[in-house]
Amino acid sequence: MNYYSQELYIYAKKQEFQLTEKENLFIGRLSELAQCNDPIAPSLYEKYDVKRGLRNANGTGVLVGLTSIGDVVGYDVVDGKKIAIPGKLVYRGYDVADLVKDSQAHSQFGFEQTVYLLLFGELPNQKELDDFKEYLGELRTLPPNFTEDMIMKAPSSDIMNKLARGVLASYSYDENPEDRSISNVLRQCIELISRFGTLTAYAYQAKRRYYDGKSMYIHNPLPELSTAENFLRLIRNNKAFTDDEAKLLDLALILHAEHGGGNNSSLTVHVVSSADTDTYSAIGAAVGSLKGSRHGGANIKVMEMMDDIKKNVKDWSSEKELKEYLKKISEKKAFDRTGLIYGLGHAIYTINDPRATILRDRAEKLAKEKGLEDEYNLYKLIERVGPQVIYEQHGDDKKICVNVDFYSGFIYSMLNIPRELFTPLFAVSRIAGWSAHRIEEIVAGGRIYRPAYKNILAEREYIPISKR
Repeated sequence: MNYYSQELYIYAKKQEFQLTEKENLFIGRLSELAQCNDPIAPSLYEKYDVKRGLRNANGTGVLVGLTSIGDVVGYDVVDGKKIAIPGKLVYRGYDVADLVKDSQAHSQFGFEQTVYLLLFGELPNQKELDDFKEYLGELRTLPPNFTEDMIMKAPSSDIMNKLARGVLASYSYDENPEDRSISNVLRQCIELISRFGTLTAYAYQAKRRYYDGKSMYIHNPLPELSTAENFLRLIRNNKAFTDDEAKLLDLALILHAEHGGGNNSSLTVHVVSSADTDTYSAIGAAVGSLKGSRHGGANIKVMEMMDDIKKNVKDWSSEKELKEYLKKISEKKAFDRTGLIYGLGHAIYTINDPRATILRDRAEKLAKEKGLEDEYNLYKLIERVGPQVIYEQHGDDKKICVNVDFYSGFIYSMLNIPRELFTPLFAVSRIAGWSAHRIEEIVAGGRIYRPAYKNILAEREYIPISKR
């Protein structure tokens, strides 16, 4: 595709979604009707004891299943009350902090070991790990013609949507897509784990060309490289990266690989898998969940908020000035007017998010190397002042800490990873946990998810169209 045909393509894509004035008015009226047709008084949720968001009144999650894959620890419950305790993330019984320490102590890439642990429940010995890494490496290349037909011919401005499409398209390249035996599902999951980085990188390259008007570089993944190394190789025009860059990205992949069965995307895998559908449908649905700004997409919202803060707070070291602006954000008077200070707060972690703690320490080191200490100190100040602002605004004595999204985007930006890849990178990692949860649901679930919704509208007598 030459320059002129590329420009015509971009113009045509934009024209596809331009509505006439008549269409806009029609859609506007329908939108108003749709919104006013579904008013539900907040008091009704309390009246019927509805567990909104599948959460109990004390903020704990409604228990809907059992898992042996991961555990997220942030509080104890004593006499029905949540008691904050230091945060801990556990994979198959092992503290994730120990996985990180082991990888760093041996200067090894640890994500592949983490994948093995999540899938098979035990830590591999060296030969088992080497064989598994070799198997993953052999699968990273996409099937013949997949890149041209499924990615290049239908690029997307949003890489998460393109990733979901790539997952669903993989069904057509699978000779045995509907077999739900554990051996076949495991084979499908390992293929997806190995290829998620390639799918994401190629979707990014297609976006660069067709939507950003930039050059596109399609490099082949190398089987001997780790997931982190291959990802950096595939997104960069010169394929260059340092060992330190790859090891830091590997650390982020380890920390994002799993987060218990109750997080939105992992729960999505359980719900969709319980309907006895195929692997690609279940994982594709999880990608759609992770895209949301209340879930995986929060890391981009943090960066957008930080852009806004850096632009509007003149003295980054002034606690007073920063606090005043955070108050405006909290009062829905600044940034995106949602009242949310992104990166602060978590459903389970209260005193600290262990992932954020690990990333914060690495961010400090990298910021010093990059000459970005002022920006890092701004993050630290928000971490300290933000919870105070939220408490003063809402009067809630719940302990609030920064979550993993607060520092992950900052680290990615210092690694020169484009912002539109932040959430897809989350998926490149979390596909490991999703795969483990799909297998667990098939083996131990046994029942389709079917919670109840209370209908609050009285039955009405039907009115024939001639009398309306």
